[in-house]
Amino acid sequence: MFRRRFSDLVQRQLGLFESQHADLLRECRRAEREFGAAGREDAEERYGDLADQIEWTVAELEALRDTYAATLEERAAADYAKAFDRAARKRFPRFAWAYTDA
Repeated sequence: MFRRRFSDLVQRQLGLFESQHADLLRECRRAEREFGAAGREDAEERYGDLADQIEWTVAELEALRDTYAATLEERAAADYAKAFDRAARKRFPRFAWAYTDA
């Protein structure tokens, strides 16, 4: 039920996130490419750069989720957060390992 209730809202929020944070998402893709292309001697540093970019992006996603959830009653907020988390993981699978549920 919660997925349908908030599905349209969450999809619009994630679309807006993509457009407003295009630079951040582009930096994540760049860091991912650089890590993939790094030689053995640079791989650790490139991985650190990638992990930082992903963590910053995930922090922005979580802030978006938590800010909106704070405007809802407790049960609705929990349902919304579940719908948001599921949709965010599906839309941004490269960030799933760093993403925390509400």
